[in-house]
Amino acid sequence: MTSAPTSEQARQRLCDVALDETIGRSTPDVEHERAVAIFDLLEENSFAPIGHESGPYRLKLSLRDSKLIFSISTEDGADVATHILSLTPFRRIVKDYFLICESYYQAIRSATPSQIEAIDMGRRGIHNEGSQTLKDRLNGKIEVDFDTARRLFTLVCVLYWKG
Repeated sequence: MTSAPTSEQARQRLCDVALDETIGRSTPDVEHERAVAIFDLLEENSFAPIGHESGPYRLKLSLRDSKLIFSISTEDGADVATHILSLTPFRRIVKDYFLICESYYQAIRSATPSQIEAIDMGRRGIHNEGSQTLKDRLNGKIEVDFDTARRLFTLVCVLYWKG
């Protein structure tokens, strides 16, 4: 049984996530994955910009010069903060994640269940590494729990995915 969120938990969360036009449009499959990633993030998250306690928050993500920009505002649109993260620390992790995902999808067609499970464990491990890297990069800027970091990292991966 899940308990009702406290008033602080109800405030320290995202109520909206939008992708700036700098992200661009992609194939229908990629657009679907982006929508699912945003839905999952909004469904359950813990998001608290350091030094601000008047959420819930809106997050607008944009890309500029290999940097991920987090523009945060309150639910009513008041600016809270803008944080800029270099994507460089994520390049290897995202590349490895895409490679293992490709192996996973190929394995589903022809591998044994134990081989699929081993690849999936590796996939989850790389995803956890990326999530922890994102959580670390947000440290001192935005307080997120690990599950929220996982959902945000999924969205970062989808931003890279070309379809």
